[in-house]
Amino acid sequence: MFAAFSVQGRKRLGRRLAAAVLTSGLIAGGSIAAAGVAAADEGPQHQGGASATLNGLTTYHRAVLHADGKNKELPAGLFEMAVDGGGTLKTYCIDIHNPTQQKAKYLETSWDETSLGENKEAGKIRWILQNSYPQVDDLAGLAKKADAGALTKETAAAGTQVAIWRYSDGVDVEALDPAAEKLADWLEEKAENLEEPKASLSLDPAAVSGPAGTKLGPITVRTNAERASVTAPDAPGVKVTDKDGKPVSEAADGTELYVDVPAGTADGSATFNVQATTSVSVGRAFSSVTKSQTQILAGSSESTVSATAAATWAKKGAMPALSAKKNCAKGGVDITATNEGDEAFTFELMKLKYTIGAGESKTVTVPVAEDQAYDFTIELPGGVKKTFKGVLDCKTSSSTTPPTGGDEPSSEPSPQSGGTTSAGTTGGDTTGDLAETGASNATPMIAGIAAAFLLAGGAAVFFLRKKKGATAGQ
Repeated sequence: MFAAFSVQGRKRLGRRLAAAVLTSGLIAGGSIAAAGVAAADEGPQHQGGASATLNGLTTYHRAVLHADGKNKELPAGLFEMAVDGGGTLKTYCIDIHNPTQQKAKYLETSWDETSLGENKEAGKIRWILQNSYPQVDDLAGLAKKADAGALTKETAAAGTQVAIWRYSDGVDVEALDPAAEKLADWLEEKAENLEEPKASLSLDPAAVSGPAGTKLGPITVRTNAERASVTAPDAPGVKVTDKDGKPVSEAADGTELYVDVPAGTADGSATFNVQATTSVSVGRAFSSVTKSQTQILAGSSESTVSATAAATWAKKGAMPALSAKKNCAKGGVDITATNEGDEAFTFELMKLKYTIGAGESKTVTVPVAEDQAYDFTIELPGGVKKTFKGVLDCKTSSSTTPPTGGDEPSSEPSPQSGGTTSAGTTGGDTTGDLAETGASNATPMIAGIAAAFLLAGGAAVFFLRKKKGATAGQ
């Protein structure tokens, strides 16, 4: 049945051998919450950029995955996402074995918070995206370069996705259509390593603190938009200004923002937003808030992007600012606490206490299992609670689960994701909970050793940075 997909030379053989030696790293677990503190009603932390909802697989053809001596047919092509606030994204999958979830929420993410961070050939995926469909919409010209005969949008999308999977997941996969397979081989052969694209919008740092009567910051805006709007903080009398104290309502890349807290302001905190309309750069990663296959951007309309900053102040005492970021290299979540007050700040996490001295910044790397849902809540002075939650998704399933042959790849896009069959493709939607491009019919098991690591007392990793005379975030 699959004679058309026999091994094509040493390159295909090498890919199959690589796929055959993948071993299991999946570990089980449950969500994590700080002991004795009620979780605040906050969404997953976001470093800034676009947030979007998956509409489904929209332009695709067929491919065959070779694993464990078996051939599994599955769809391959472009997904579409609707951006919160307006805009549309086109994406490819970089997580072939994982399923997609219906209307899953996705956040723009840096490569080091996904499987791309440890992938030495991640830059080749960006080259493929820039040199194939939909960035290159001259299908006749693309087919000529690849010596692929004739390409349709569907076969071009399939060939592009297949080439991406070979680098993102290290699997042996081939396009069903001969022209799509020619394109995939050409893209794989020609690909060069490119640098990670910059975020559409982010703030550095995303949290600052200090005494009332001063300007807290700076917070540096990073964006590819020409300009971004800055909202007023949600606290009376508090303003966002430049270093000279002039109120700021617009910013550009490199703009430094300060939170001006008048003297006599009661102890408290505030947030403000920075928002812009721009095209998100091709090659930006998108990870799901839930367990849904990681995506990489192939094209963007003008879209709404945003980032939020937080400021905390007091007259005296501890003045902490907290932020969090996934750390795939260390297999956990970095929680950074900066204290610009005149007293030490002590917080508790999973029955362990950590102290940040006055003028110090400390990062605690909390171990979290792969595919682990986490939920950390830290109590600040005055009873304020800060919550960080999400899912650690740093590896492709092919690097965490062995190819047992028991999991069937999806034969058609799942109707739960809203995918529709494009003209010229084979087949229609089927029922079930399989991924459009995923090869598993069940969400990977979640495990719970992270909490045990924490309770053992030796699991957190510290990086202490003394800050003498420096403002928060410098």
